[in-house]
Amino acid sequence: MSFAAGQTAAQTFEALQAYVKKMLHYQEALELIYWDLRTGAPKKSVELRSETIGTLSDELFRMSTSDQLAEYLEILSDPGVFSTLERKWQRTIEELQRELDRSRKIPPERNKAYVMLTSQAESVWEEARAQSNFEMFRPYLEQIVAMNIEFVEYWGYDENKYDTLLDLYEPGMTVAQVDKIFGGLREETVKLVQAIAHSGRRIDETPFVRRYDVAKQRELGIMLLEAMGYDFNAGRLDETVHPFETAINRFDVRVTTKYLPDDVRSNIFSVIHEGGHALYEQGVSTDLIGTPLCGGASMGIHESQSRFWENMIGRTREFWEFNYGKLLKLFPSQLADVSLEDFYRGVNVVQPSLIRIEADEVTYNLHIMIRYEIEKGLINGQLRVADLPGIWRDKMKEYLGVVPGNDAEGVLQDVHWSGGSFGYFPTYALGNIYAAQFRNALQKAIPDYLEHVRRGNLGVIKQWLNDNIHRHGKMLKPAQIVEQVTGEAIDSKYLVAYLKEKFGQLYGV
Repeated sequence: MSFAAGQTAAQTFEALQAYVKKMLHYQEALELIYWDLRTGAPKKSVELRSETIGTLSDELFRMSTSDQLAEYLEILSDPGVFSTLERKWQRTIEELQRELDRSRKIPPERNKAYVMLTSQAESVWEEARAQSNFEMFRPYLEQIVAMNIEFVEYWGYDENKYDTLLDLYEPGMTVAQVDKIFGGLREETVKLVQAIAHSGRRIDETPFVRRYDVAKQRELGIMLLEAMGYDFNAGRLDETVHPFETAINRFDVRVTTKYLPDDVRSNIFSVIHEGGHALYEQGVSTDLIGTPLCGGASMGIHESQSRFWENMIGRTREFWEFNYGKLLKLFPSQLADVSLEDFYRGVNVVQPSLIRIEADEVTYNLHIMIRYEIEKGLINGQLRVADLPGIWRDKMKEYLGVVPGNDAEGVLQDVHWSGGSFGYFPTYALGNIYAAQFRNALQKAIPDYLEHVRRGNLGVIKQWLNDNIHRHGKMLKPAQIVEQVTGEAIDSKYLVAYLKEKFGQLYGV
């Protein structure tokens, strides 16, 4: 018997709305549980909590692949019906159909096993990282990689297995495109890094490696988020091992940071970075609430917002001309002998380093390229998980000229693989490229935007981002957003030009 038997198209549409709302409620519960796991859940709770996650995820997966949903979509996709729907519901149907087609290819029991595996693996990763013991994490990662390869076979691929995973995070992007984009960026980045290394200029970082009270660092984080326009009535700030932002729902967008008692920069730029993500989620049109479109268009576009705020606003001289006085009030003794100019230079040091999230603007993309090359190799069966510590060390030496001394500062430093996020890392570099293009467009629209930054008037910039990027949510695809905002396709030349100009001045190259 048909699920929609005897129903009119209008009744089917109403039933779909209720169905989607229930799916979103399951998703909200899962997001909250994941947030709790990463911000202080008791270690002994992990196993039982993983079962809960597995149950909820299984139910959500079944709903997203059910015959009932398939029939709703079939009825509403009929041209005569589809054309009568609001555009947001047309896009919702398109997205649900895309997800249905993809998810139905995965056996439900395999999906549940994968969800439980990754939820356990994240906690194991934390412990393995704390002990700098890759062997503790290796069996989990081997299973995760194997299951990703298995899923790719279910989903299918054209030229490269990795394309299928990349498409999960950056719809429409392929290995062929990324290889081309990264190739040019890598060449220019290496030249700039070498020029800086030979410039003879060295920036004193000792003021940043003094003791900075954690309670005051938290106060500073709140101040910075408020200055950016983050709505604390629709969010909160917490501490975790690996900073992240999560949108529980449109009015509950949470950020986390990491406090290093001996380096205040980590908290400052973690907060601004995750705050950039949060402003995106808080800026999505409320008209999209109740649909799966109420969120960022892609991981790359999302990362463009965090990197734009972190680097192209938060590391400018103008930003600190307004905010440095506030910092001095919080840490008068630590910064008594540090001028504004010294501080500005200190937050823009270029120095190849081991840890990605602490990397400078210039070398950061090289970290991403290392992970991208490793991921491609793993998914295409060219590399083995057991060999990763050595491969990691070799690539760090080749790309950055530094070698990790242990697994914690090497192959175990990122949380992403424990959650199964293969295909995600390239979006970080794509985000930097998008950010530079958006900055170029902002510069044309508001030529004196840095003067607004100097006066602390960040609302003007936030509004421009809201109007041009945030409000659309997933209504537009990544390539459409870039084209609409900048008038052209993704191009790394704007990032290259920005880096050369900024660091050319700083280092006299």
